[in-house]
Amino acid sequence: MARSVTTQHKTIATIAAWTVALLIFFPILYTIITSFKSEQEAIQGFNLIPSGTFESYAEVQAQSGYFKFFLNSVLLSVGSTILALLVAIPAAWSMAFSPTKRTKDILMWMLSTKMMPAVAVLFPIYLIFRNLGLLDSRIGLMIMLMLINLPIVVWMLYTYFREIPGEILEASRMDGASLWGEIWYVLTPMAVPGIASTMLLNIILAWNEAFWTIRLTTTEAAPLTAFISSFSSPQGLFWAKLSAASTLAIAPILIMGWFSQKQLVRGLTFGAVK
Repeated sequence: MARSVTTQHKTIATIAAWTVALLIFFPILYTIITSFKSEQEAIQGFNLIPSGTFESYAEVQAQSGYFKFFLNSVLLSVGSTILALLVAIPAAWSMAFSPTKRTKDILMWMLSTKMMPAVAVLFPIYLIFRNLGLLDSRIGLMIMLMLINLPIVVWMLYTYFREIPGEILEASRMDGASLWGEIWYVLTPMAVPGIASTMLLNIILAWNEAFWTIRLTTTEAAPLTAFISSFSSPQGLFWAKLSAASTLAIAPILIMGWFSQKQLVRGLTFGAVK
């Protein structure tokens, strides 16, 4: 029997949820507000009422050229996600439907790599990219972003694939389906919600990655994270311009997250087949 919830408890829970949401969102809100201030207003202190000027956006666009960085971010996030799925779907299939006694150890090892500080491998990675001619190249950054997010992608797909009854795949084998036919025509369509939520999460992670994108690029492949960092200089921080650049960088991913939140939550919550 379900426990009844009083109106008072619902009100308290709602207020608590909105409070936490506002606390989390407030830094983003204040960044947006600061972007509509002049530099003089921005350094004067805390103020939630902007003057409404667009001069920071005009100067940011005139100085850097937003759309070049935006295009690089789109190509890198989408490209690295496609590469990750091409590797992770067969890997997750193997671990979910043909496990060995080392499968759990491999999964834990993959996840443990996310706990290692990125700076610990910066020097060897930089030398490898330099020797292979991948510095400041889109393909190099796609590979790097794919590798750093691959453990999460494999783990998520492995979880979704475990929800799919193995009997369905066995039936496809009895009907003469090849290995790749089984993965492409049977497994993948059944796991579409899980794959979609994994894609969305990986695009967000790749879009927000700053450590590697700043250190492995200069101009040609620089994404929006490099666009933001270009407004931090030895002469000081230009808060209004920095806020305008940050707003332009996070706006696309905020819009995408807002319109895809139902699909993302449904995929993360329910997996593939129940």
